[in-house]
Amino acid sequence: MQDQNIPLIDCPVDFLIGDASGKVMNEYGRFPCKIKCGVYALMANGSAKATINITQYNFKKNDVLLLEPGSFLLIHKFSPDAKVYYILFSSAFLDKHTFGNRMSLDALQLHSPILHLEDEHCEVLQGMAELMLKAMNVTPAMLTSEKMIHVFNLLQTSYASYAKTQDDYLVRPQDRKTAIYQEYTRLVMDHYAQWHHVVHYAEAMHLTMPHLCSMVKQVSGRTAGEVINDAILTDAKAQLKITQLPIKEIAQSLGFEDVALFNRFFKARTGQTPKSYRSNG
Repeated sequence: MQDQNIPLIDCPVDFLIGDASGKVMNEYGRFPCKIKCGVYALMANGSAKATINITQYNFKKNDVLLLEPGSFLLIHKFSPDAKVYYILFSSAFLDKHTFGNRMSLDALQLHSPILHLEDEHCEVLQGMAELMLKAMNVTPAMLTSEKMIHVFNLLQTSYASYAKTQDDYLVRPQDRKTAIYQEYTRLVMDHYAQWHHVVHYAEAMHLTMPHLCSMVKQVSGRTAGEVINDAILTDAKAQLKITQLPIKEIAQSLGFEDVALFNRFFKARTGQTPKSYRSNG
């Protein structure tokens, strides 16, 4: 097992292949990160809990994760026996080759970034990961950026094929309120830095605000405003920990014209000012 350092934000080279233990993965759980690279990961053993964007997920053995650039990731806990294989594709690699389809495969309308595989399929993917690890460690390296274009396309098509066989992971809402909630959360992730109030989303969805609030509360147990605030807060925490941007600039990037208002927003939800949160390890 390599247990090498995993880049927090972006991959410094076109691609990176590795594996990590639960102990190593738990070291990345201190704060949320907004990643720029694309991530494919296989949970070969153990279990984990993490928040992706504004939704918390539980991972178990034989789960495959696809994480698209621009996603927020907060690791809560990996079990001690966890083992994860991962392939990272840098933002530069993805931009350079201008792949025609987003990593999220929007055409499939995926409900979850996680797919669960049968044992035999997981064994095949684990074998492929171990083979690529060996290919990375020979001199000269057998895997190049040009060859990884084909690997990326293979992963995309394989993920899509798996997804099509798993109805539980496709968005086929059984009722109207579930469809409304899913559309609302997608809009929030696209516009939370500009639209801080539910009324903007209600207008965009051509719904009355009371109806939208009622549907979100019934499905998620959270208010519609809390969903927006969670997205803003996650981005704020990521910027405070990962970047050296002045707090005023972070506030402005999140739609707060007044830094004092941002400070009050942040402290009301964390018990700390942005400055103290940044300085605390």
